Amino acid sequence: MANNDSRFAVLIDADNVSVRYIKLIMDEISKEGIATYKRIYGDWTNPALISWKSTLLDNSVLPIQQYSYTTGKNSTDSAMIIDAMDILYSGNVDGFCLVSSDSDFTRLAARLRESGMIVVGMGESKTPNSFIAACNSFKYLDILHAAEEEEPEEPQKPAAKKKPAVQKKAPQKPAKAKEEPKEEPKTSLKTIRKALRSIVRENSDEEDWIFIGKVGNILGKRYPDFDVRNFGFSKLTPFLDSLDMFEIKSERKDKDSSPQMYVRLK
Repeated sequence: MANNDSRFAVLIDADNVSVRYIKLIMDEISKEGIATYKRIYGDWTNPALISWKSTLLDNSVLPIQQYSYTTGKNSTDSAMIIDAMDILYSGNVDGFCLVSSDSDFTRLAARLRESGMIVVGMGESKTPNSFIAACNSFKYLDILHAAEEEEPEEPQKPAAKKKPAVQKKAPQKPAKAKEEPKEEPKTSLKTIRKALRSIVRENSDEEDWIFIGKVGNILGKRYPDFDVRNFGFSKLTPFLDSLDMFEIKSERKDKDSSPQMYVRLK
């Protein structure tokens, strides 16, 4: 994984990413390192991209103009790929963040990894598996954005109630809101459970215990799109506990050290 001093080039395909994800993109890459390049590619003469204007200024993202010379052809992809290779050969970054749901960037991600770059992919759940697998890690923007929207706000103290001057009306039944189907990650919970079982069996010690951090590291390498937030959790330990597959214990090397969490199969 990257450390907080790693330098990243964030390259965004405006044709395949919604403006509502921009803050989430920047927040996520800040966990990986520092965004030294922040560029977004599109035909900015297209009225469909006008909603990006103020957002780009607020987040200091540089728009790169790429005219659509031919109908039906995406020249934005070519511009983004050329810039990525120029940045790679400059030697100024440790990794790339490719933001798109387009499989056309699969070969680019693979090529960057061949050169020793860390590649973080970001896109929606519709992103093809080929692009996801080509990245070191992949984050589903629509799932993470939906999870943020569902988080409860800080409770506020209620204002003093005034006595109603009119008679109360009979309560009416609220109309049922239509529930939109939630997007799901490509790697299902069933697949994750099966992988976890094999990881713990193959890598545990003589007493069948394994450090939770090692479990997460191996799982992330096998499935780049794995993220506990995809399943409604903020940390790995509560997620593993919810599966009802493991015994969990905490150990300290000495009284001054932080506790370390271990698991073994039940």
